[in-house]
Amino acid sequence: MINRKLRWAAPAIAALLLASCGAQPPAAPAAAEGGPLQQVGEGEGQLSIVAWAGYIERGETDPNYDWVTKFEQDTSCKVSVKTAATSDEMVALMNEGGFDLVTASGDASLRLVSGKTVQEINTALIPSWNSVDPRLQSAEWHTVDGKHYGVPYQWGSNVLMYNTQTFPEAPQSWEVVFKEMTLPDGQSNKGRVQAFDGPIYIADAALFLKYHNPALGIKDPYHLTRDQFNAALDLLRGQRVIVGRYWHDAFVQIEDFKNEGVVASSSWPFQVNLLKTDSAPIASTIPVEGATGWADTTMMHANAPNPNCAYKWLEWSLNPKLQGDLAAWFGSVPSVLAACEGNELLGPEGCKTNGLDNFDKIAFWKTPTSDCGDGTKECVPYHEWVTNYIAVIGGR
Repeated sequence: MINRKLRWAAPAIAALLLASCGAQPPAAPAAAEGGPLQQVGEGEGQLSIVAWAGYIERGETDPNYDWVTKFEQDTSCKVSVKTAATSDEMVALMNEGGFDLVTASGDASLRLVSGKTVQEINTALIPSWNSVDPRLQSAEWHTVDGKHYGVPYQWGSNVLMYNTQTFPEAPQSWEVVFKEMTLPDGQSNKGRVQAFDGPIYIADAALFLKYHNPALGIKDPYHLTRDQFNAALDLLRGQRVIVGRYWHDAFVQIEDFKNEGVVASSSWPFQVNLLKTDSAPIASTIPVEGATGWADTTMMHANAPNPNCAYKWLEWSLNPKLQGDLAAWFGSVPSVLAACEGNELLGPEGCKTNGLDNFDKIAFWKTPTSDCGDGTKECVPYHEWVTNYIAVIGGR
């Protein structure tokens, strides 16, 4: 299911450039031909999903985590999964077509809506819709002009993952991955830290500057004026000197922490959990500057070849057992709060441990546009984030 091979730079850059083309301010598209589905019929026998690694598990990695097998048994919809490493790759894959669903983060979802790549969802066909956390039901990253273009799946924060042998105490600042320094083990961090291989990582730099350089006036790390944007790029250019790898494959990052001497990086709770399960000396933290994060939505392609199976999955995705198991596996927070109670894998404190109380502290991913959110049009749009971040990674 999961591609563990390191992807080469050229295809990744091509995907970034292709995906950025849709980064325009969202406007409600026309519904799929004939409007959203009005009745769920017999399944087509198959379902194709573009997803983050670890999001659609059938027990292959760990037999305790399987929320695909029973769905297939109950519906006769055979699930296939294409794992994507970045939001830009997800947008590119969905633009190519042939998929039914995608687990899109906020920096992809509105691009998919504005590009008319996904269709409005008829929530009346999803009996469990009212069980969704009210904070997510009409969230701005999947709701346009009162229409829902997806079903909330999971949410969480981008954490600072670190090696506990190098850091006996949790790092207090993201500075350990942004600036060259001597770490607590007496060695330099040069070549021993990583950064995320995606233009949205510019927001992490902006969040760092928001805390350490208030004179810049950054209010929202996704709404950056030209001066604020340039300051973030300058920080990232300095970081380039110490970064050993820009990661986009979760499993490659896991191997780097195990075998390549990497000791600190932005990461997802997914990698942290897998490394801990393997008894690696790994922990994670959210430093004083705060963190960016993701709220993921299952969205349906405008031309989904298997719409009935897709709607069956949308309903299935909200059952508390799946939601709780996924939260335990990925280190995320369920979109259905009932999943926080009585789940054996998640445990009684699992949702709190995964950040349930941090919702208002997270700067959730969203697609940057020229609209600054205050009525002005002076902010840097996403396509410039793409080209400039590629230049940073290339050392320019």
